[in-house]
Amino acid sequence: MFDLTLQLIGEGVGIAYPCAAVAIGRGHAVFAREFMGKRQTEPAEFPLTEDTLFDIASLSKLVATTMIALKFIDSKKISLYDRVGSFFDNAGNFADCRIFDLLTHTSGIQPGIPLYDGRYKNEDPCRVILDSERCCETGKEVFYSCMGYILLGRILEKVGGEPLDKLAEKYVFSPLGMQTACYNPKKGMPVAATEKYAATGEWATGHVHDENAYFLGGVSGNAGVFASLDDMIAFAGMCSSFGMAKSGERFISKELFTLAISNHSEGKADSRGLGFQLKGNSDFPMGSLLPVGSYGHTGFTGTSLYVD
Repeated sequence: MFDLTLQLIGEGVGIAYPCAAVAIGRGHAVFAREFMGKRQTEPAEFPLTEDTLFDIASLSKLVATTMIALKFIDSKKISLYDRVGSFFDNAGNFADCRIFDLLTHTSGIQPGIPLYDGRYKNEDPCRVILDSERCCETGKEVFYSCMGYILLGRILEKVGGEPLDKLAEKYVFSPLGMQTACYNPKKGMPVAATEKYAATGEWATGHVHDENAYFLGGVSGNAGVFASLDDMIAFAGMCSSFGMAKSGERFISKELFTLAISNHSEGKADSRGLGFQLKGNSDFPMGSLLPVGSYGHTGFTGTSLYVD
């Protein structure tokens, strides 16, 4: 089943990308699961194995940060309409920005600020974000913002009373059976290489590729999760089942999950749910054949997850 799909992906291995781990399913049923190519090609070659962890980059926003937020909303720990000003003594230019605005990327917070830059080295990252200039009025337009998600991650840590990686393990990875998903993989774990840093010659293998997340210790609201294909199969199955875990336990209420995959940015440049990117009438990473309303997310390192 899906022979043509797998053939097309296989044709790109070693040309467009060094390896591919691919799964296709419906709900928690898996129809195709394939591993192709090498997880590292230099200075030594290592084959892709079933237990290889991938730096899922901005898919972390969906897999960890968004899901923790939705769990906290379901349990009444936070509300979509809580204001940023409720969580910080001085919320700078974004006191009236809501959790809803952070999740839909309509906060008006700039897409990217180089927190790792020397000029911010000794400053509180949240302070830098809160004091930054708006790129637009809150709610006016969609500007996909890593900064907004870094801020959201910090809010969740304040509410949950633990670091984001601990919250992700407790509220997402463990309940969904994502057995190897983590931040900051332990040394010796098989990890797919991402980029070779020109300045140092070091490979970003085993530590997060995203510069801001790396600067923040590898645990950040915008990036930092590493996961195997089987981890992502468990997560995708939940998404395809409208919030139901493979165990049969309700992970997110169906009402809230339905709200999360609804378009909250009609008429704006990008179609956004709560954390999810949606197929609307604008350009879409998965092409033209998925129907309007399909949902998922991409990651800068080449990872993606979409549900038709």
